[in-house]
Amino acid sequence: MTTADSRKIADFWFDPICPWAWMTSRWMLEVEQLRPVDTRWHVMSLSVLNEGRDELPEKYKELLAKGWGPVRVLIAAAQAHGDKVLGPLYTELGLRFHNQGLPNERATIEAALEAAGLPVELADAADTDAHDDALRASHREGISLVGEDVGTPVIAVDGPDGDRIAFFGPVVTPTPRGEAAARLWDGTLLVAATPGFYEIKRTRTAGPSFE
Repeated sequence: MTTADSRKIADFWFDPICPWAWMTSRWMLEVEQLRPVDTRWHVMSLSVLNEGRDELPEKYKELLAKGWGPVRVLIAAAQAHGDKVLGPLYTELGLRFHNQGLPNERATIEAALEAAGLPVELADAADTDAHDDALRASHREGISLVGEDVGTPVIAVDGPDGDRIAFFGPVVTPTPRGEAAARLWDGTLLVAATPGFYEIKRTRTAGPSFE
């Protein structure tokens, strides 16, 4: 029998505009049902990560310019109502951005806030840098664990031997469900806990499938 004291914490850094992080976050919710792990949510920012990278495609630069809004709102919500609101608000934003294909604009953010039981006035934070110091600190905490040449999500958890391990990803589509999700978790911990292990990769042949 699993007790609360025997469950591990998986710290998960996300940017809500990233469809791949969204897939991984839904996988973590599956893992929680079959393995003794609970997810603790944190904000990171692709807009912060890519500051000053002028070589990026213009379309991606436009995405990043709009990307400041949702992460600022998440940080403002956490500062006002506690970190416990990050998971529910991320879920509501992700459902709208990815599953429903709604635009990253104030109306979408307000709808997500309302669905998460939060004041819609928090959407004001999207257009101000008042919370950027806290945003950058949260981003820095996550990205410092894995390095600047990756993106979101970043996951950190106690490994099999008790040592803290961190990694980017996994990048997977569609979201594994049930025992498949649990097996992926076990395998991810196995390779991530291997000293000197850095990367497994193959070319993506499909985009995110939000099934």
